[in-house]
Amino acid sequence: MNLNQTISLLTTMLLLFGCEKIIPVAPAENELLDGPTEGLTQSQQAQFLAGDVAFNDEVFSKETGLGPLFVATSCGSCHAGDGKGHPFTTLTRFGQTLPNTPPDLTIGGPQLQQRAVPGFEPERIPEGTPSMNFTPPAVTGLGFLEALTDEQILANSDPNDTDGDGISGVPNYITPPSYFNPRADHQPVAGQYIGRFGKKGAAIDLLQQTVGAYNQDMGVTSTFEPVDTHSGFSTDPEVSDQTVRDVVFYLQTLKAPLPRDENDPSVISGKALFSNIDCSACHIPTFTTPQNPNAALSNKTIYPYTDLLLHDMGPGLDDGVTEGSAETFEWRTPPLWGLGLSPNSQGGEFFLMHDGRAKSIEEAILLHGGEAQASRDAYSAMSETEKEDLIAFLKSL
Repeated sequence: MNLNQTISLLTTMLLLFGCEKIIPVAPAENELLDGPTEGLTQSQQAQFLAGDVAFNDEVFSKETGLGPLFVATSCGSCHAGDGKGHPFTTLTRFGQTLPNTPPDLTIGGPQLQQRAVPGFEPERIPEGTPSMNFTPPAVTGLGFLEALTDEQILANSDPNDTDGDGISGVPNYITPPSYFNPRADHQPVAGQYIGRFGKKGAAIDLLQQTVGAYNQDMGVTSTFEPVDTHSGFSTDPEVSDQTVRDVVFYLQTLKAPLPRDENDPSVISGKALFSNIDCSACHIPTFTTPQNPNAALSNKTIYPYTDLLLHDMGPGLDDGVTEGSAETFEWRTPPLWGLGLSPNSQGGEFFLMHDGRAKSIEEAILLHGGEAQASRDAYSAMSETEKEDLIAFLKSL
């Protein structure tokens, strides 16, 4: 065998047996939050990809419509990998301190835009004005939550606690924007509709959530929300209707987070404990979506661990500011699916609760008050093994 043949043989062997050490192993599907839900048609996949590009790749500049005041330059910068945000990307809301009152726009509400393009001054909250910080949430599975009917949400509402379990749960009723198109299953009250998205449930649907993010987070106007947040005047749209609808479709068709380690004995034990101490009274494990115009969202059993309702969380989580009809001490039950993957988008750490103040799942549990006080106390009374099992279950979601 000559030298060239020897080199060729060694190269072939390297390619055959060495690639697995050179090429990293792709993460399992249940280790990722991003990706489309199953069952999309070819044209829907194309729209999903268009929305993916607009959400994760498009970075606005002054020349393309950013600002002049803003919080972030792209959607993806607050939702890396479609996951939770980091304290660096925290949003600050202020200006509404009573339910069913409009935010005070004269002081810059409802959202602080703490960054500005050159030539403009960032916004500042007037001294003494209460505010609340929001850590950007994960955005996966939202289309399934949007698909649920009002009847399904209201079935878990118990405003007068008639069953005596200490859990009430009420919707946040929101005055709809001018472009809102109600569905047949919506059940408005006095012209207001149930909010599903946001820390207090202040957005009725994903179109409102998306339009608000473009306008309030990036200072980008659209035909849906043409008013510039700095000047207060209408401007030509800086993002097209098609792009907005592509992003909405992307959010609607992101897959639901997939659980992990379901057969682990600790996870099985923790799941039972979660129910035993009534965490599942608010973090309702499962729903089934109704028939939907998008077949990929129809008749699907989902496991979001939320009731999409507001609950009194006690004085320790009362920031003195609100949205819609919510009281200042009320917060929408956040979905728990994908919780265990949160550190992937949060710099390897947990930043939980509405403002990221909890640095661990246990710390988040111990911050629960109000309607969740009994469950918190039950957790505190557990043995260390039981606590470890419960947290193992939550990390598996």
